[in-house]
Amino acid sequence: MKEPMNGDELLALFEALANPHRLRIISILTNGRQYVSQLAREAEMSRPLLYMHLQKLEKAGMVKTEMEVSEDGKAMKYYELEPFDFHITQDFIKEAVKTLTIKKKEGKE
Repeated sequence: MKEPMNGDELLALFEALANPHRLRIISILTNGRQYVSQLAREAEMSRPLLYMHLQKLEKAGMVKTEMEVSEDGKAMKYYELEPFDFHITQDFIKEAVKTLTIKKKEGKE
């Protein structure tokens, strides 16, 4: 995964990592790509809930998906990790904040 380039990407990364279910999914996928049903069983969650978490991870650029067709013609969706290595410093955050598109609501901090 590329290093986050702007504030919005940095927020998506932090949001993706700030959930124990998504951390578990990342942990499972470190063993290699998995078919979505297999991943749901291993993560012990429903497929709809799994998809919600996978969308957050995809938005952050941490996982990718690939569709394949099995020998019997069934469409199979696989997920795997994108390689990543984060080094976040206060200067990086200072620069990223300048690019945020999410505006602070008036009267709130």
